[in-house]
Amino acid sequence: MNFTWGGGDVPDHAPIGPLGGVRVALRAMTIMAVLLTGVVLTCVLRPFEGMFRAAHRPLTAPITQAVARLGLGILGLDYRKEGQPMRKGGAVVANHSSWLDILVLNAGQRVVFVSKAEVRSWPVIGFLARLVGTVFIRRDRREAKAQAEMFRGRIEAGQMLLFFPEGTSTDGMRVLPFKSTLFETFFADNLREMTNVQPVSVVYEAPDGADPRYYGWWGDMDLGPHALKILAARRHGRVRVIYHAPVRVSAFEGRKALSSVLEAQVRAGMPEARQLNM
Repeated sequence: MNFTWGGGDVPDHAPIGPLGGVRVALRAMTIMAVLLTGVVLTCVLRPFEGMFRAAHRPLTAPITQAVARLGLGILGLDYRKEGQPMRKGGAVVANHSSWLDILVLNAGQRVVFVSKAEVRSWPVIGFLARLVGTVFIRRDRREAKAQAEMFRGRIEAGQMLLFFPEGTSTDGMRVLPFKSTLFETFFADNLREMTNVQPVSVVYEAPDGADPRYYGWWGDMDLGPHALKILAARRHGRVRVIYHAPVRVSAFEGRKALSSVLEAQVRAGMPEARQLNM
């Protein structure tokens, strides 16, 4: 992320009672067991992918998707998918509201996240990101050519590269203006004609009676308390993932035109009250 969206006041977390503590323990242990199983299976199978198309991850990508789906099921978050995910290699762009987006977007489609280079060295998260094939990039024009070649190889292998063009997470009540510089690489000669980009809207709906921003994670909010709130919840709301029609990069004159259309489509998938950049 280039910046952190402030977004005004942060909702208070209600105290977690005894039953909430039990739910935290049971859900956390179950999710950790699923995650650990996924890590072990991925580590065992990864060497065998070299016999096939290693970059396509034919053996381990389904494991990542299964872990994400099981994680949402354990939490009890109602997951709805609308539209048709793109099947051949390309890029996916989505609005960004929460750390839950990682589970939600992996559950619906086999994607490879594109992340800032610093994440590679983060404890635990960095290891998991490397394990599932995350692409790490630096925002440096001097590396643009090398990044274009890397993206081309990934797309030709059938991978879906997922970007968050807002550059930060929000409270889920809005879509921030997309950063068009993220799309510059797609206009390289070796990518422009072959790349399709699919816009995706991720819409969280809070549990009945809860703050509408319930699932949002932004600003200076700590991950720990937010995760505990999600794990402790007696009843969850739902998330809708809306897949819009893909667009071809070659149909646009430049990155700003492409960015504008993608942003408009992601915004159009949000409820009417959330479509404006507030």
